[in-house]
Amino acid sequence: MSRGEKLTGVVRLLAQGRDWRGRARVPRSAEPFRNPPRRRQFATAWARTPLAGAVRHGLQRGLLKPTAWAVCDPDVEGLEHLDALRGPVVFVANHASHLDTPLVLGALPPRYARRTAVGAAADYFFDSRWRGFVTALVINGFPVERRGSTRLKSLAPELVKDGWNLLLFPEGTRSADGWMNRVQAGSAYLCCAFDIPAVPVAIRGSFAAMPRGRGWPVPGRPRVSVRFGRPLRPEPGESARAFNSRLASAIARLWNEEELGWYGALRQDEPASLAGPKGPPQAASWRRVWEAGRPLRDPGK
Repeated sequence: MSRGEKLTGVVRLLAQGRDWRGRARVPRSAEPFRNPPRRRQFATAWARTPLAGAVRHGLQRGLLKPTAWAVCDPDVEGLEHLDALRGPVVFVANHASHLDTPLVLGALPPRYARRTAVGAAADYFFDSRWRGFVTALVINGFPVERRGSTRLKSLAPELVKDGWNLLLFPEGTRSADGWMNRVQAGSAYLCCAFDIPAVPVAIRGSFAAMPRGRGWPVPGRPRVSVRFGRPLRPEPGESARAFNSRLASAIARLWNEEELGWYGALRQDEPASLAGPKGPPQAASWRRVWEAGRPLRDPGK
C-alpha cells in the first residue's frame, strides 16, 4: 500500500470519528448529545385579573398575614418612606426563609400589596401545576429562571409596563446559613431601564424563625424585623452596576440597624460602600449557622 493510500485511509478513519488505529474515540457508554427541551412559560396572566386579585386580597389579609403574625412576632419599620411613592416600584429584599414573602406582603399597605407581583424560582415554585397555581394565586408569583442555558423570557419588564410593583430577591435563592449572598444586578438593570425607584428591604430573624429545610416555623413566636429603606432612584448616566452597588449597600445598612441603630449604621456606611453581611470570616459552617440563627433581642428590654 502506497503512502498516499495510507494517508487517505487515516483521513477516512478520522472522518468516521476514529483514531489512526481504527479505534472509536467516544466510549460506548457515552450518550449522544441532545438539546434540552424548551420549557414552556407557566401561564400566570389569569392571576392578575380583577377576580383573582379580589380572591388573593382576601387570602393574604385573611389567612397569609394572620398565619405569619401568629407564628412569629414581626417588627415593621420604615413604612413612612412609601407614602410619597407613585407608580411601579421594585422592592428588593434579602432572602433567608420561606417566611420572607408573607412578611413583606403582610407588612405592605394594601394599596401596594394589591399591585405587587413576586418573582419566584421557576424550577421550584412552578415545577408542578398545583404548586404553580397556588403560587400565582396567593402571592401573585411569576416564574424567574435561576439557572440553565435555556432561560425563560422574563415577565418582569411586561409587569412594570403594566404598572405592577415587584418584590424581588436578587440573591437568587434562600441563604443556606442565614447570611447574605451576593446581590445580583437584575433588579438594578430593571430600575435603570425603566427609570423606576427601588426600595431596599432588610429582613432579620426569619432564618432563626424558619431556616432552610424546615416545613414550619420554630415554636415560641420568635421576633422578626422587617425594615423598609428610603427609595433609591437611578441617577442620570448611572450604570446598572453602580446602582446595584448602592442598592446592596442600602440593604446592608438596614441590616446593621438592628445592632448599631440608625445613626450607628449610617456612620458605618459613610462612604456608601458597606459590604453585605457575610457572617464570621473563616468560621466553620456550624458557627455561621449558629450566629445567624440567634434570636433577635427584644427592643423593649
